[in-house]
Amino acid sequence: MGFVFVLLIFSWISLFTGVRDIHYSELWHDQDKLLVFLNSRIPRTLALGLIGSGSGIAGLIMQQLSQNRFVSPTTSGALDAAKMGVLMALIWIPDVSLMGRLFFSLGFTFLFSMLFILFVSKIQIKNNVFIPLVGIMFGSILNAVSTFFAFKNNIVQNVQEWLLGDFSAILQGQYEAIYFILPAVVVAYFYAEKFTLAGMGHSFAVNLGMSYTSIVNIGLLTVSLVVSVSVITVGVIPFVGLIVPNMVRLFVGDNIRKSLPVIAFSGAIFLLFCDILGRIIVYPYEIPIGVTVGVIGGILFLVLILKKRG
Repeated sequence: MGFVFVLLIFSWISLFTGVRDIHYSELWHDQDKLLVFLNSRIPRTLALGLIGSGSGIAGLIMQQLSQNRFVSPTTSGALDAAKMGVLMALIWIPDVSLMGRLFFSLGFTFLFSMLFILFVSKIQIKNNVFIPLVGIMFGSILNAVSTFFAFKNNIVQNVQEWLLGDFSAILQGQYEAIYFILPAVVVAYFYAEKFTLAGMGHSFAVNLGMSYTSIVNIGLLTVSLVVSVSVITVGVIPFVGLIVPNMVRLFVGDNIRKSLPVIAFSGAIFLLFCDILGRIIVYPYEIPIGVTVGVIGGILFLVLILKKRG
């Protein structure tokens, strides 16, 4: 109940924070401010909540399937694969629609996420820090390939600007793809126990009568959908899927069924907090949320690594 209250508080602050000064009492008699509220502030707040929730859950699924608490879309190459998918869509079909970019991004993310899980299964050293380092290297390779093709097609600057995580351009009619996150969240909750069993390993899952490959594919497809929707609507948002599940685990434990709702609320709260901070820290200018999340998430990531090693 406390998480719901905090989420409502941050959502209220988000709705009434911005360059355009809007007070709730003015919405009933100021048509211009009402239009800004309906077409910009509400879509932005909804997008923050849904992407924060979905990213946190996607991170939890990746950690279960890879059997490593430091794996997430940020440290497995999933975000870089999604960027590559969007880039290839723009190169091959310059006038591709939003849904077209989504399908390209989804396909590339799913393919390379499967490849990463295959890498993890072949690695004998199951060190908590070593596996994410492999994922970061994998993502760097994908990013280098994407940069090469972007350079050859003279769209490097456009791609870098477009993929920087930023919610300021979220408007009515341009964000509706984020609702695809909702079925992903439902699937994650429905398959929670199966993801846990799959995380125990192939032999363990098969001995219990499960189809290990099917469960892993469902999990990766869920993660890929969340990551792809996030990238095509607001750009790259790092660290949410890494930080939120680990922080929640410290207080709630490893029971996925119990921790999923907490992770969903915590992810939304974390993203709302970072966005609000970016809007007020250099007011009236705005820091893209990709920067604030990157700084805060990077610090927390180092803290988690040092805490684990200590």
